[in-house]
Amino acid sequence: MQQSRPLIPSDGFLPDYDVKPEGLDLPAMLRILWERRLLVLALTALGVALALIYSLLQTPLYKSTATLELNPPAVPILGSGGQDEQSPVVPTTDASFLATQYGLLKSKSLAEHVVQDLDLMRGQTLDGERDAEARFKALSSGLAAQLEVEPIPSSRLVKLTYTSANPRSAANIVNGFANAFITSTLERRFAATEKARDFLQTRLKTVRNNLDASEKKLVAYAQANGIITTGSAGDTSDTSTSLQGASLAALNTALADATQRRIAAEQRYRNLANIGSTAEVSERTAGLRAEKAKLEAEYREKSTFMKDDFPEMVRVRTRIDALTQAISAESGNVSGSRATTLRAEYQAAMKEESSLRGQVSALKSSVMDLRERSIQYNILQRELDTNRTLYGALLERYNQIGVAGGIETPQASIVDPGEAPNSPSSPNIPINMLVGVLAGLALGGGLAFLLHYITDRISSPEDVREKLRLPPIGVIPKLKRKEKLSEMLADRKSAISEAYASLATTLQFTTSDGLPRTLLVTSTIAEEGKSTTSFVLARQLAQNGIRTLLMDVDLRKPSFVIEESSDIGFSQIVVDKSELRRHILPTAEENLWLMPSGPIPPNPVQVLNSDSAARVIRQAKELFDCVIIDAPPAYGFADASLLAARCDAVLIVVESGKTRRRPAVEAIRRLRAAGALIVGVALTKYRFDTTEYGYKYYKSYGEGAPRLKPHELAVGLMDRPQPEA
Repeated sequence: MQQSRPLIPSDGFLPDYDVKPEGLDLPAMLRILWERRLLVLALTALGVALALIYSLLQTPLYKSTATLELNPPAVPILGSGGQDEQSPVVPTTDASFLATQYGLLKSKSLAEHVVQDLDLMRGQTLDGERDAEARFKALSSGLAAQLEVEPIPSSRLVKLTYTSANPRSAANIVNGFANAFITSTLERRFAATEKARDFLQTRLKTVRNNLDASEKKLVAYAQANGIITTGSAGDTSDTSTSLQGASLAALNTALADATQRRIAAEQRYRNLANIGSTAEVSERTAGLRAEKAKLEAEYREKSTFMKDDFPEMVRVRTRIDALTQAISAESGNVSGSRATTLRAEYQAAMKEESSLRGQVSALKSSVMDLRERSIQYNILQRELDTNRTLYGALLERYNQIGVAGGIETPQASIVDPGEAPNSPSSPNIPINMLVGVLAGLALGGGLAFLLHYITDRISSPEDVREKLRLPPIGVIPKLKRKEKLSEMLADRKSAISEAYASLATTLQFTTSDGLPRTLLVTSTIAEEGKSTTSFVLARQLAQNGIRTLLMDVDLRKPSFVIEESSDIGFSQIVVDKSELRRHILPTAEENLWLMPSGPIPPNPVQVLNSDSAARVIRQAKELFDCVIIDAPPAYGFADASLLAARCDAVLIVVESGKTRRRPAVEAIRRLRAAGALIVGVALTKYRFDTTEYGYKYYKSYGEGAPRLKPHELAVGLMDRPQPEA
């Protein structure tokens, strides 16, 4: 028999490839949450209850916060020497310094200072010294662990926060940390100063010993070499500071004075001689004076590179003296007594000058010898000066550290001390409740999605399209507990009636010839509503004026049973090959007839696979406008596949939230392997929610699984005429 050409592909409205929604499918997620809303609400309520219990069982804790300002050490702008009032300084902002201070605030040693300062061990019962030490360390570690150090960004401020069950204790401990930190910084500074003082003191002792040894060496050398200095520095490189040098300077001064006196006396004597002489005397002494002048010039010239005691110099000087005496003798008669006196002065001046000149010459040799002997003396003197300077610098630094070592700006200061809080910071019941709500929602939502993907059930039209790759041509809502199927079907304005009417209308557009002449209605497993769908669909078509035959071909668990012992039905006509009309029963609904399943055969597959079964379906198709066949479930049985091969189309019924994807896909594969044309899926017992269109219209949809009973068919065997060929 040639089937009608379908308007849709053999696998439904969607092509044969995986369809993945783009982005986040928010409606699908809301639908999953709505389906598992009781689980989500239960876990949310559990989270709130646990949060409340946790908050009530918690001991109230109080937080106290103190603010400290950290002051990095100041660095002088000019040099690294001693710092005075006029030396400008700039503070450093080294990040490592701040990080170090944060670590010191959390250190165990600082916590031990706090325990000792606040006497926190008082009142505790201890057994022995070892137990006291262990308790002290444990208490210190606990304080350090509970202290929170929070630096304020872009500043040198840091917040110290301590949490305790007693608000006053929290304030005392956080202030204790702040004070102990300031005290510890001062102690470390004083300790460093003390170490520096000890080091300088040791160095001073060493340098002082070296200074004493240098002085002793210098004095011993001066005594051994006869070096006597008159200056305070004791440097013999300058002859004026030695005794010989001083004497030489004095003799030079005396020699200069004697020379001046000799020249003056000589001038006076000569002037007198020139005034009292005659032309004869002048002529007689002219040669002597000329020779004397020549010798004096020669003497002055040679005195620049010869000493006075050289023989040549002595000879010239002796000759000059002789000439002078000769000139004097020649002019003696002229000068008289005045000349004699002036001559005596002149001669005395010359003798004095000559004597001083000799002494100066002798001292010059002595000074030159002193210079040679003073080389080692000067070396010892410089060593002494170096030790004296080093000792003075160390002593000055030692005094500076002792006076100003601990009066610089402290490295930390308290900006805001900690205060006893008025209200506890923990537990925060509103926050804990909010966390409980969020945790419950997250856990409930996660568990809902987990169960949804683990169970892999078909729950919505989207699941039908994505998981089964078939069009959902009908979505039947679920009834409420108190609603009855017969009453809902009697009301054509009810959601059930509207849904089945929509399904019947959609079936008329599934093939190019309109409504399939033979439609097989099956499901994956039992109790999915296929019999109900078959009956209601047949009734809807009948009400639309279509002559419809409802055939119950479920030979394993029939739904439309007239009498247990009745021999009317599909199995009976297949076996005895009797007339078709005798096995068709009229119903109370106009244009609707029923063929029961008949007696249950021992081997349903053998009955359905016979030519007689195909003949019955073919004859029914010729007699009625539409034949709806209620078949067994397709998963696990071959009945539906055998019947699908003899029908124009197949409608699969899937119960929302019950049918799993794997069995449904396997059932669809078996039907297609038999050559069946699957027109779509009718999704039954579906829960509409606020995320879907038509919720308000279907607000009367409820819960409760509809179950079709035999008396609901309202079969009237005697009131309707038999169908005509």
